[in-house]
Amino acid sequence: MSDYPAAVAALLAVDHPQALGPGRPNAALHGQLVTACAALPPACAAGLWLRFDFLDASHAISQDLDTAEGSFWHAIMHRREPDAWNSKYWWRRVGPHPVLTALAEQAPGLGYRYTGPFDFVDFCERVRGSGNAEEEIAKRVQQLEWHLLFCHCINTKS
Repeated sequence: MSDYPAAVAALLAVDHPQALGPGRPNAALHGQLVTACAALPPACAAGLWLRFDFLDASHAISQDLDTAEGSFWHAIMHRREPDAWNSKYWWRRVGPHPVLTALAEQAPGLGYRYTGPFDFVDFCERVRGSGNAEEEIAKRVQQLEWHLLFCHCINTKS
């Protein structure tokens, strides 16, 4: 995290488990998020808002980004809403992406064989709210997905 701006590193140190659904934004972090996002490229800002369950703020940014990364954040946001159909629409716009390759390589270490974003949307739909072990696996895969995409966006200044 030391490669991140200080305001971003401070936020990423906050324990805020990601829900498979919309989650609950922590209003107390709003000001910190505004400050941190001001120092980030737009795709990173979309991801940071999403990380803390501010789906509307993330959506406002990602829907205006005509890039694979913007579509990627947009697809995740709709998956979490949950709006599976709309998520899959945005996944089609992402196309092949290095983060998807990395996810397929790393997700088996979390107990999930990642075959693609469409199957993962279906998996999340099936396990969301179940409280079972598969839901926990989906949350861990989603966290990995977030981390890989955020790092990609920071490194490419997307």
